[in-house]
Amino acid sequence: MLGRWASSFSVTRTENIALEAVGRSISTARPSTGKRPKKPLEKKAGNKDCKADIAFLIDGSYNIGQRRFNLQKNFVGKVAVMLGIGTEGPHVGVVQASEHPKIEFYLKNFTAAKDVLFAIKELGFRGGNSNTGKALKHTAQKFFSLENGARKGIPKIIVVFLDGWPSDDIEEAGIVAREFGVNVFIVSVAKPTTEELGMVQDIAFVDKAVCRNNGFFSYQMPTWFGTTKYVKPLVQKLCSHEQMLCSKTCYNSVNIGFLIDGSSSVGDSNFRLVLEFISNVAKAFEISDIGSKIATVQFTYDQRTEFGFTDYTTKEKVLSAIQNIRYMSGGTATGDAISFTTRNVFGPMKDGPNKNFLVVLTDGQSYDDVRGPAAAAQKAGITIFSVGVAWAPVDDLKDMASEPRESHTFFTREFTGLEQMVPDIIRGICKDFLDSKQ
Repeated sequence: MLGRWASSFSVTRTENIALEAVGRSISTARPSTGKRPKKPLEKKAGNKDCKADIAFLIDGSYNIGQRRFNLQKNFVGKVAVMLGIGTEGPHVGVVQASEHPKIEFYLKNFTAAKDVLFAIKELGFRGGNSNTGKALKHTAQKFFSLENGARKGIPKIIVVFLDGWPSDDIEEAGIVAREFGVNVFIVSVAKPTTEELGMVQDIAFVDKAVCRNNGFFSYQMPTWFGTTKYVKPLVQKLCSHEQMLCSKTCYNSVNIGFLIDGSSSVGDSNFRLVLEFISNVAKAFEISDIGSKIATVQFTYDQRTEFGFTDYTTKEKVLSAIQNIRYMSGGTATGDAISFTTRNVFGPMKDGPNKNFLVVLTDGQSYDDVRGPAAAAQKAGITIFSVGVAWAPVDDLKDMASEPRESHTFFTREFTGLEQMVPDIIRGICKDFLDSKQ
């Protein structure tokens, strides 16, 4: 050993001499800053086709034990890597369920896969009862706040890993998660044996906790050993945004088209009040490329698409585009305008996942028929709210509005009265959306 040590020492010395021989000076002076410059953090965009905010709710109970807990961490790490974590891709965090839930790290803490992997590796086993219901409820209520890194318009997902069965009631927690717009997946490992079923509080606990009992949100693995083959199928589920039924709320799953009267009777100052009205309605919704979308058409005898549903995918850009709309001035042909909007604005969206709404705002009598075009729009799946001001005939407004017409027809004598209608329009859209999902 001493000989090997001496040999090693002599090699090092030889290398130093060689360095000096080629003219490389070895300085012992410290840099003037006293510190080595930090390597800038590498930020990767990640998988943009899988935008999701995901909480992995891992089992840290005595049911799983230390050894299987480590195998669980390895599996979660593999899932995290395959997801393609990045600034514009999926973001993940981890909560450990045991006697009391513990949020190990939030969505905002890491946006690189290697950092998430290291954080998962460092997690310690807590032990205790598997109070999964308590942990699921806590995660749904506390984890997905904007302060903790949740993003607007991005699907919220909790993946619950469960070894055996929960010690507490999980059904209520599932209801709370659905109310908060969270998609719950259950990954169950080592299902209870026939002898153990008597110890299970509710044998249908998986069906009652998941987002929908349709088979998509439940995932079964027989054991924690040899789980690599289960990684890709789970990732494919987590990236299937169109299947995230519980994240679809009226605020992030609607297309709202505004059809606004630009006729001469409106006037420039009142037209500004109209734009303020549609801005205030749009503000309530989570506008994004995978969320709600806004479009606006102005009409007189002619029609002008101010912007379509796919032109702007952020709320800021939509609101800016609304404020930049220029008043046309002219006659009033509302029927033609409805037909134009149905065909050119809603037509390209007809096979999309969002529910379609049209808010028609006019201040006078139309020179053409409105009943036929409105019926055709409704047949195409568009729910119509009609908003009349000043001289707009109530009969025309009701002819355009969807059923029940009383709750889809609005009228005010003055343009200043539009502001008071904003909450009612938003509530009406949300009610129709929820009714359509029943």
